Amino acid sequence: MIANTKFALKCEESGVDAIVAEGFEAGGHNGKEETTTMVLIPSVRKVVNVPLIAAGGISTGRAMLAAFALGAEGVQIGSRFVTSVESSAHPHFKQRIIDSKDGDTMLMLKKLVPVRLLKNKISEEIQRMENEGVSPEKLLEFIGNNRPRTGMFEGIIDEGELEVGQVAGMIENIKPASQIIQEIILEFNKVKREFVSLKDFI
Repeated sequence: MIANTKFALKCEESGVDAIVAEGFEAGGHNGKEETTTMVLIPSVRKVVNVPLIAAGGISTGRAMLAAFALGAEGVQIGSRFVTSVESSAHPHFKQRIIDSKDGDTMLMLKKLVPVRLLKNKISEEIQRMENEGVSPEKLLEFIGNNRPRTGMFEGIIDEGELEVGQVAGMIENIKPASQIIQEIILEFNKVKREFVSLKDFI
């Protein structure tokens, strides 16, 4: 998994079978470059020949088709499946995602390893510490080893990290993973047909 063309080239030189290129919109750990999927995928496609998998900001069939148009051969979808029935995420975390709106996530911990989080009391404290210039060591001490587990798997929402992508604001329900996949594929094919029909007017 990479977030820039430099490491995409290194991956190809190392003999990988495929590359996952993850854009700025993604949840969890993120690239320091803050390059969006819309820019990253065609940039990586231009410099490598191995199969390219797009990640970051993809939760619908329409977004999947856009990734293909940008040069990807496949997509990696994470955040949408956090709210699947089968997900091991705590129900409180799932509900917090469903309740979230556009702009409720933020990229933080840029002095360490950038990570996108839903805003809560912990994210506010992290932001305050970063604004005050707290050292990476102090940030690590504050975060500790259990913040992600506390929020995402134990459901103590205000005491843990809530890692999820920008698409959180688009997610409205909890469904079985099979139904999520079916809906993505149906929308992908529907939108694809619409674009094929547009050729008659171009």
